[in-house]
Amino acid sequence: MTKNILIVGVGGQGTLLTGRIIGNYAMMKGQDVKMSEVHGMAQRGGSVLMQVKYGDKVHSPLVEPGEADIIFAFEKLEALRYIHYLKEDGVIIANTQRIDPMPVVMGMAEYPEDVETQIKSVNDKACLIDALSIAKEIGNVRVVNMIMIGAYAAYVGDTLEEWEHIVEVTVPKHTIQMNKEALKRGYKAYLEK
Repeated sequence: MTKNILIVGVGGQGTLLTGRIIGNYAMMKGQDVKMSEVHGMAQRGGSVLMQVKYGDKVHSPLVEPGEADIIFAFEKLEALRYIHYLKEDGVIIANTQRIDPMPVVMGMAEYPEDVETQIKSVNDKACLIDALSIAKEIGNVRVVNMIMIGAYAAYVGDTLEEWEHIVEVTVPKHTIQMNKEALKRGYKAYLEK
């Protein structure tokens, strides 16, 4: 069976690295993996979309609307922006962080006040995690993506040890311990929801 994953966020949040880590993990498990990425203006602050598909045999990297098993969002408005990609029984794992898009920053639009309520109304499988607060407790906001990967690991039911190995071979050596801590905290946060 093929898993269709949409990873969305804002430039600079580690969206693409997260896709590569999930793809590497699936390959380690013997799965065929295809990935596709779209950078909104390819700059920090623009919308970023990463599509990851894995299974016995994957023919296309593209996830079509209504096909995503999982939407993995690093910013809550980005989760809402791509929610139409979610399958009826799909899962949303979203960070509660708010990052104002450029039209909001420029005063041309308002950030919706009820984003979290709209996400939760899709189905009872929505999981909202305050990954930014957890990252601040760890001491580095750049580990938000690893916290979210930990939540994904808990969702799929894999052990932390399996994911820690991928972290060890993917991130710079001097950040391994911090990233492992973030992974553990995300795993725990998902299980507590």
